[in-house]
Amino acid sequence: MKRAIFWASAVVLLAGVMTLSNNAWSQTGSAGGTGARTAAPAQANLPHKVGLIDMAHVFKNYTKFTMMREELKAEIQVSEEKAKAMQAELADMQNALKKVMEGSKEYSKIEQEIVKKAAEFEGFRRTASREFLKKESQIYLQVYTETSKAVEKYADHFKYTLIIRFNREELDTENPQTLLQGMNRQVVYHHDEDDITVPVLDFLNDRYAKSGAAPAAAPLKGATRPGTNLKN
Repeated sequence: MKRAIFWASAVVLLAGVMTLSNNAWSQTGSAGGTGARTAAPAQANLPHKVGLIDMAHVFKNYTKFTMMREELKAEIQVSEEKAKAMQAELADMQNALKKVMEGSKEYSKIEQEIVKKAAEFEGFRRTASREFLKKESQIYLQVYTETSKAVEKYADHFKYTLIIRFNREELDTENPQTLLQGMNRQVVYHHDEDDITVPVLDFLNDRYAKSGAAPAAAPLKGATRPGTNLKN
């Protein structure tokens, strides 16, 4: 079952901003993006403008995602404790079987109970693994959907015509394998203002903190460009 919490991690690797006032973004965000969507036909003739987002970085630093995964880990821990108790019970029954004469009625009774308990344990293990994998995938889907909607609002407001996922981390020159992977990145060069990762992440964390579900997230290191803090 421990594998369940990590299986969907691969999905993650499936990401600032023009110097405009926070109030302008606040008005757009509070409108739920509806104004931007209705204005879409008027944007048809706008020049092509590409933005970049590091989705892996957003997932890693989004407080809500961290909290949800920690809650799932706690559930898995409880399930594992129950599984250990079931295994211990099976071990006790097997030890008891060794002390009984083979072929006796008591031996047959204990043996049948062991078979039954073993089936229950295997069923519990399979069901728990399946349920936790499903819950984890739903966590990733929820966070991905929230991030995508935030990106859409941001892009509509600041007139981006395309947002591409990329990796904003520096190349690891000490590790040959990761260095080769890094050199295979699709984005070779970009302006700093094309990277919308920080404002989108700040927007998500700020909105989550204001929901009362979690304390405010600490300011993201490196978020020093003006106008990068988005408002809901």
